[in-house]
Amino acid sequence: MPDHHNTMFRRAAIVVASLAALAVSTPAFAHCDTLKGPVVTAAAAALEARDPGLVLHWVRPADEALIRSAFQQALAVRALGPEAKALADRYFFETVVRIHRAGEGAPYTGLVDREPEPIIAATDQAISLGATDELEKLLVAKVRAGLSERFAAARATRDFRPGDVAAGRKFVAAYVPLTHWIEGVFAAAEGTTEHAVPTAEHAHR
Repeated sequence: MPDHHNTMFRRAAIVVASLAALAVSTPAFAHCDTLKGPVVTAAAAALEARDPGLVLHWVRPADEALIRSAFQQALAVRALGPEAKALADRYFFETVVRIHRAGEGAPYTGLVDREPEPIIAATDQAISLGATDELEKLLVAKVRAGLSERFAAARATRDFRPGDVAAGRKFVAAYVPLTHWIEGVFAAAEGTTEHAVPTAEHAHR
């Protein structure tokens, strides 16, 4: 790939990498609300190992005592039998996710059993592999397609006769979504729309 094309690709990747921040702020991308998400996975590991420290990094320091208390309650109930264990696990999972979401300033609407969205699965895989090549391809393809579609719509309606209100409104109906979308992508790239994330204080201790 020529150097200038490679540079353009990398710049585009930097811009669209932050689209994940926009996506995760919507209910459809609430990855931590899924039973297969990282929060529940950590909570399950904590219960099996009888070590609350395995999940505490997902909540704020101020909420640590609450999680420890819920953890002890869950352990006690788990010992009562298989059905009690299932209920106790669910209670602990929901408690951890609810508190985690509250720390992000996001609502909790319950746990869901679904596979992670493809872009989130790709993100997790990239982190695991230590390489972002495939993730960049997905992000760049998505932003290129989104820009192309919106730009074409605005371009196709821009040459309307002054005074032709109906035609002018068609242009506005295409122009406004284009500019708002671009503003959203640019804001995400600058980090001004990011979902709340744990601070260094969340580090596992």
